[in-house]
Amino acid sequence: MPTATLTSKGQITIPQPVRQQLGLKTGDRIDFIVAPNGRVVLKSRRIPFEQLRGIVKTGKRKIIDIREMDEAIAETAAHRFLRVARRRRTAK
Repeated sequence: MPTATLTSKGQITIPQPVRQQLGLKTGDRIDFIVAPNGRVVLKSRRIPFEQLRGIVKTGKRKIIDIREMDEAIAETAAHRFLRVARRRRTAK
């Protein structure tokens, strides 16, 4: 049975076999669930990809080609450039 030692700062290192069993990766968040009988269950907060399906509303969107996309990007860049240029002129 894997064990861990609590540091003076209240930290533990989760043993590798436990990390592997839970599929934990660096940066993952973990829930500690304390049962009434005193047992503690660790649960990864990572959401499986399959559960994410359908959370974004798709709606009916117009499909655009790469030329339209490039034009929109160029137009937005031009507006931003002009906005910054105007701010610089009024700041002087």
